[in-house]
Amino acid sequence: MQVWPAIDLRGGKCVRLRQGDYQQETVFAQEPAVVARQFVERGARHLHIVDLEGAREGLPVNLPSVQEILAAVGDEMECELGGGIRDEQSVEEIFDFGLKRLVIGTSALTDPEWFRTACRKYPKKLVLGIDARDGRAATDGWLNTSDVTAIDLARQFANEPLAAIIYTDIATDGMMRGPNISAMAEMQAAVDVPIVASGGVTTLDDVARLAAAGLAGCVIGRALYEGTLSLEDAIRVAAGEVVSKAH
Repeated sequence: MQVWPAIDLRGGKCVRLRQGDYQQETVFAQEPAVVARQFVERGARHLHIVDLEGAREGLPVNLPSVQEILAAVGDEMECELGGGIRDEQSVEEIFDFGLKRLVIGTSALTDPEWFRTACRKYPKKLVLGIDARDGRAATDGWLNTSDVTAIDLARQFANEPLAAIIYTDIATDGMMRGPNISAMAEMQAAVDVPIVASGGVTTLDDVARLAAAGLAGCVIGRALYEGTLSLEDAIRVAAGEVVSKAH
């Protein structure tokens, strides 16, 4: 199972929100590129970047910070970006920056035909981002909740050449109380697409349980910044190694 440490960008800084609430923000670092470089040095080979303002505004906002991150990590990391990527021009421009994958959520729900076309134009380079509140897909930086269930949305695009689906349970995101393992496992069982679990990963046991449930990857955010989880240990557990609690 892949481990994707997360960098959430707002105002050019590395921040975390609780349950996507912009009023509950913690700034963890002034220079996201430095954080990204530290992740590389600790063994990470994947990086999940979110443009929080982009998600809310509907167009990428923090691209200068993204460029700095990419310059800092070079070819040592597979980097993906989500947040506000909702049209062809944005997709083309951001791929030109050197990102390996783009995460698209809102447009998949609001303009499914455009998303299908984009998946076929960029095979295995687009990730469907499904953010769920009570099992239903949320959009526009989690500001709105639709009537479409997360699993129904996944099934709509399961036959497209997606790189993966990132499935975020909003109720657990940033709360440090563990992920919604059953929802993640249910999603992985529902479609033949790699599922990356996001939201609430707090302990090595969480990582081990997600790996045992067959998830392709997991995104880890606040736990890394608050020090409740060692990135090195998380990567080892995700790879199937046994890491002692005292380590």
